Amino acid sequence: MHLPCSPASERNKDPILAVLREHLAQRHQVLEIGSGTAQHAVHFAAAFPALTWQCSDRPEYLPGIRARLQVQGLPNTPAPLALDVAREDWPAAGSFDAAYSANTLHIMGWPEVVCLFAGLDRVLARDATLVIYGPFNSGGRYTSDSNAAFDRSLRENDPRSGLRDIEAVHGLAREIGMAPVADVAMPANNRTLVWRRGGA
Repeated sequence: MHLPCSPASERNKDPILAVLREHLAQRHQVLEIGSGTAQHAVHFAAAFPALTWQCSDRPEYLPGIRARLQVQGLPNTPAPLALDVAREDWPAAGSFDAAYSANTLHIMGWPEVVCLFAGLDRVLARDATLVIYGPFNSGGRYTSDSNAAFDRSLRENDPRSGLRDIEAVHGLAREIGMAPVADVAMPANNRTLVWRRGGA
């Protein structure tokens, strides 16, 4: 089948990998929420051969993810999991010592973002690392004209979507025992946020 491809994922995979090298080097089992085209998954799994990279997404995205994983044939990318963050079909409690998600929080409605963190609370181990990439507002304000335009386009397509305030996301992380350890400015007015249970 034709492999789905995201130009944005191709552009941002190396800048994100530079952050992951610092924060996932000692991790073993990573759950990716919203794997999409799986371009990030195969790129990062190849860079971390001792780490198992578990893709997940809603069922309609799984065929494309499976196809890319099969083409790459990496031994540390198991079959993707069907996962809707608002449902109860999350993996077993404490299954992962890290989680990663890119460009998902502004696509979900805010209730689904809350469900995402509630689900992570169950599946992440006590010393887990959480990494989230994407555009964010700060102090209720846009951080760039391009982010403002992007937010308008999101809300025109789906009023439930939109850029999230970084303070609100930090609040959800704090509620599940995650302390911030990094906030890295990325290309195109994005950020990579990193939290750790048990502190830095």
